[in-house]
Amino acid sequence: MKSNISKAQIAVIMTCFNRRNTTLDCLRALQQQTVDFDIYLTDDGSSDGTTNAISAEFPQVTILQGNGNLFWVGGMRLAFAAAIKNSYDYYLWLNDDTFLETDTLDRLLKIQFDLTEQEHQNSIVVGTTQDPISAKPTYGGAVKSKKWYSNKFEFLEPTQVTQQCDAMFGNCVLIPHSVVAKVGNIDAAFVHSLGDLDYGLRARNHGCSIWIAPGYVGTCSKNSIRNSWADTNLPLQQRLRKILQIKGFPLKPWTTFCSRHSGPFWLIYWLLPYIRAIIGYKNLAASPTFAEEIPQQN
Repeated sequence: MKSNISKAQIAVIMTCFNRRNTTLDCLRALQQQTVDFDIYLTDDGSSDGTTNAISAEFPQVTILQGNGNLFWVGGMRLAFAAAIKNSYDYYLWLNDDTFLETDTLDRLLKIQFDLTEQEHQNSIVVGTTQDPISAKPTYGGAVKSKKWYSNKFEFLEPTQVTQQCDAMFGNCVLIPHSVVAKVGNIDAAFVHSLGDLDYGLRARNHGCSIWIAPGYVGTCSKNSIRNSWADTNLPLQQRLRKILQIKGFPLKPWTTFCSRHSGPFWLIYWLLPYIRAIIGYKNLAASPTFAEEIPQQN
């Protein structure tokens, strides 16, 4: 097992925008891993010297330049495409505000190898993060609600064993080449959010499986709803403007996601976030998908 891990060719996929110190701290934590890897990182037009700082401290990182309009999905898609051309054995999606424990990559690889031995060859392994202050879980995998009327994906907390799930956030995700061969890259239909959830759901449609690693793999703070479309302290008109923006629920990507994954009654689920923006985030108990949480990406 150890020899197989040491021989694995791994590409870490990242994107960043104007949070130089956070990105550098993420890379420093990443460098403490016990296995070798290459890093492909998109700098989506940062103006704070991110590219120069990374190049100076981590000259081995392959940096791709964006124009400032790629956002999370576009940036990850660009870096992922560059790595895929070199046919790695594994690809690790890593958010640049996620700080990994030193043995995370080793653990994820071992889980993936174990799953393959159990005849789950095409398996995505998701790592769960926790808040660095409260220690509460923040991002990871999710399962579809068992309620017949709900299309919600509910967060699944990690346990001491590997658990199968239905969807995932892209903070820390290990994807083998066999899955990439079936699913390809992140869909360009999405811009900022939803692309990670869509990728996992498409992978399952191709016969792949998604698993949550035991325990936590590192830390990542959860995004606040303050000043977002879900902030009921903002005037209604402002909330409605924000929910249609790229970091909310822009019409075209959200329509694509719902029509693709929400069944014959997808229009009902499509409407719900806009209703939530009108009547208030805390006043509507049900949400259509796990994606309705405030997106974690840059």
